[in-house]
Amino acid sequence: LLATLTYDTLRFEYEDFPETKEPVWILGRKYSVFTEKEEILLDVTSRLWFTYRKNFPAIGGTGPTSDTGWGCMLRCGQMIFAQALVCRHLGRDWRWIKGKRQMDNYFNVLNAFIDKKDSYYSIHQIAQMGVGEGKSIGQWYGPNTVAQVLKKLATFDSWSSLAVHIAMDNTVVMEEIRRLCQSNLPCAGAAACPGGADLLYNGYPEEAGVRDRLSLWKPLVLLIPLRLGLTEINEAYIETLKHCFMMPQSLGVIGGKPNSAHYFIGYVGEELIYLDPHTTQPAVEPNDSGCLPDESFHCQHPPCRMSIAELDPSIAVGFFCNTEEDFNDWCQQIKKLSLVRGALPMFELVERQPSHFSNPDVLNLTPDSSDADRLERFFDSEDEDFEILSL
Repeated sequence: LLATLTYDTLRFEYEDFPETKEPVWILGRKYSVFTEKEEILLDVTSRLWFTYRKNFPAIGGTGPTSDTGWGCMLRCGQMIFAQALVCRHLGRDWRWIKGKRQMDNYFNVLNAFIDKKDSYYSIHQIAQMGVGEGKSIGQWYGPNTVAQVLKKLATFDSWSSLAVHIAMDNTVVMEEIRRLCQSNLPCAGAAACPGGADLLYNGYPEEAGVRDRLSLWKPLVLLIPLRLGLTEINEAYIETLKHCFMMPQSLGVIGGKPNSAHYFIGYVGEELIYLDPHTTQPAVEPNDSGCLPDESFHCQHPPCRMSIAELDPSIAVGFFCNTEEDFNDWCQQIKKLSLVRGALPMFELVERQPSHFSNPDVLNLTPDSSDADRLERFFDSEDEDFEILSL
């Protein structure tokens, strides 16, 4: 089974990119297969790749020591959020090269996702925070659930100082986002490092600069849970979905097909390009010199591809806007999408909250109970569509 194969056996089983004149889009970057194949593969390899792991410390002290069979959407949530942190602290142009010494901030990002209880976005934190969203530890998540959990966890990550907004009801309200991102607080700097003193071996985040402390805009992670059809994706949404991968603010898409969740990072022609979490690797510990071996967190074979038509209709689309200018640019691109022939908008962009909406306080950490109940009812079917992998 795929879930039990090792990384070494998998690396020889993936097809290379097709020889096509179609451009390859990876998270807002356009490539040609004929002239930029090495650049494509380097870009893909540089994304943080989170897979099933085994033999990590028990979740909650007495719970699972592996997430094989149930953690694929949690791992996809980690990947899309890790891409936001990479953009925040390293920049979209940053690349991982095997054997090359990386800067401290790279290890600070990676350590935030390591499989232990005190990492900000670890499988332990996501699984335990999910209990508050009605998911028992070891239960499969849908895209909306993992988005809600990551939003909660991000409030503790004062080093990254992110504003996380989850746009519900297929509607992005610009006024709400501006209110959220302009409620900036001073960054906590080194004191906010994941894990505290035990991460000294990889260095602390640098003290937050004056620019960060005085910034009037908190970097935005925008997650939009969507359902693009009943049992299969409506073809009218496909062009719009493609355009999302063309935007420089793109963080990709989490979703998949029945039985498996994937992290989609781009497309070529009519195929989506994705990173697959369904590989069980051993949990990673620092080596004798105190450094974290990181090769297993980078997918060093050509990425997987699948037909867009196979995509399950329940997804969450992600975007990162580091500045207010980035957000304004994103809004303009979304408005232009409505002019694309044959493309049906996946969500609505409005200046203010429509009067028929409820009026939640967007600065609260979680939706109120009525919102949460409504979300859970709406997305219940996605958890039924994505059945747990049978091992």
